[in-house]
Amino acid sequence: MFKIVVLLKQTFDTEEKIHIVNGAVDEEGAKFIINPYDEYALEEALRMKEQHDAEIIVISVGPERSTHALRSALAVGADQAILIADHTNLSQSSSSAHLLAAAIRPMKVDLILAGLFAVDSGNGSVALQVAELLQLPHASAAIKIQLGNAKELQLEESPWNGNLARIERDVEGDTETVLLPLPALITAQQGLNDPRYPSLPGIMKAKKKPLTELFSSDLLQSETLAKISASATSCDQVLPPDARPPGQFIAGTAQQQASSLVEQLLERSIIKKGGDC
Repeated sequence: MFKIVVLLKQTFDTEEKIHIVNGAVDEEGAKFIINPYDEYALEEALRMKEQHDAEIIVISVGPERSTHALRSALAVGADQAILIADHTNLSQSSSSAHLLAAAIRPMKVDLILAGLFAVDSGNGSVALQVAELLQLPHASAAIKIQLGNAKELQLEESPWNGNLARIERDVEGDTETVLLPLPALITAQQGLNDPRYPSLPGIMKAKKKPLTELFSSDLLQSETLAKISASATSCDQVLPPDARPPGQFIAGTAQQQASSLVEQLLERSIIKKGGDC
């Protein structure tokens, strides 16, 4: 059976108003969702399952509340879920990648899918670190994925035998086609698909699907975790952006407005005399 692993992260709802309290994001009463880019990865896995005999395993590193995101994934069609419980503040990307790789390594998966990046941190390196740790080929920012052998993909020739993935990926306003042998890791870009919503029957079935909870000590030795944590970048404090100054209305004719604007920009050293910005 074709086995697909989808990496999920639970993030703040994109419409949630974030509050900073004592140098940290206040989670009290906040709404959390599956990271939107991970939803594209999950939907693509579900479509592959509809075309092939496949099993989908969703896996996340995070606090206990992350089980809600995993249950949502089970409700739309994933077969099983794994939560690597993060109770030790090992939330750096390197720690998460090592834990995910350790959990995935014995599974003998055919494909790993993940979102291009996490909308809360803007970090898009975790999935690629997982690929590196598992020594898998990878492609990022996929907007179209096709699976099959060389004949099914209508390739005249291929450097590899077996199953392949042909990926069209977004490259800053253009597209690039990449061919990878499986197993491989692919990250999903917006536009890959339109994620589905869970149905009531799916929500009921999700309650009976397996959700396994692992701990960092189950996957890595304490010495390894300490070494990873010591070498990783950490965030000591989160601060809100400075308040914007109020806007200013410049009266007069167009010529007077332009002249007044240039004078103010010169005073604030935003532009230099001579017209250079």
